[in-house]
Amino acid sequence: MTDIDQTILVIGGTGKTGRRVASALRERGIPVRVGSRTGSPRFDWHDRSTWAPAFDGVRAAYVTFYPDLAVPGSPALIGDLARAAVAAGVAHLVLLSGRGEEEAQASERALADAVAGTGTAWTVVRASWFMHNFSEAFMADGVREGTLVLPAGDVPEPFVHCDDVADVAVAALTGAAPAGRVYEVTGPRALTFAEAVQEIAKAAGREVTFVAVPLDEYAATLRGLGLGDDEIALITYLFGEVLDGRNVAPTSGVRAALGRDPRDFSAYAREVTWG
Repeated sequence: MTDIDQTILVIGGTGKTGRRVASALRERGIPVRVGSRTGSPRFDWHDRSTWAPAFDGVRAAYVTFYPDLAVPGSPALIGDLARAAVAAGVAHLVLLSGRGEEEAQASERALADAVAGTGTAWTVVRASWFMHNFSEAFMADGVREGTLVLPAGDVPEPFVHCDDVADVAVAALTGAAPAGRVYEVTGPRALTFAEAVQEIAKAAGREVTFVAVPLDEYAATLRGLGLGDDEIALITYLFGEVLDGRNVAPTSGVRAALGRDPRDFSAYAREVTWG
């Protein structure tokens, strides 16, 4: 087989998990094509003419949907993308999904239904909240400034390390983890947001405070900062519905895929340079 026959497409290859997946594949000597609006060939979720060129000559693909599979309409898009991949001869699709999100689970079903009976395999990596949201996403500014304000109370979450998510995805893409399965991945223990911030403060060697606020107050603050209605709706959905206790229990998905325990939040807090 030529290199192009072994190429793996990483849709969202500049994101938190996508760039880790791409890096790990390259370290294994596997050719990687990053699927993004600035990639070559270009990939754009909202320009279907870019899908077939992105899949051309690709053996497998890691699929992340921006901003989140919780967005209404995502199941239809995921199903259509899967059919485009099948038409291009892609052998395996690995979908990043969200734990406890009904729309995300609908997207998982759309993916499986679209490839059923085609010879294209599927795998789902269903993740809990990322640890790296504290350091690489919308919570990072608050942590850096010393006060993290969120509409999150005392419900704990088994935050997952992005490297673990990527490692499971790579194991699936390379055949080290069996296909046709949902790997529900979490960290080894659940922490409230206040407890997570305490772990960060300890590792950073400085004070970081967590402040819980009502959801409507937080939404109003976001609106005042210029966020659009769609972004606010997604954030309020995640905090108001998904973070309701349904995801408290850690799972064994990392061990099932990799044969080892997941990374702990305290290890994550120590490895980050908090500034």
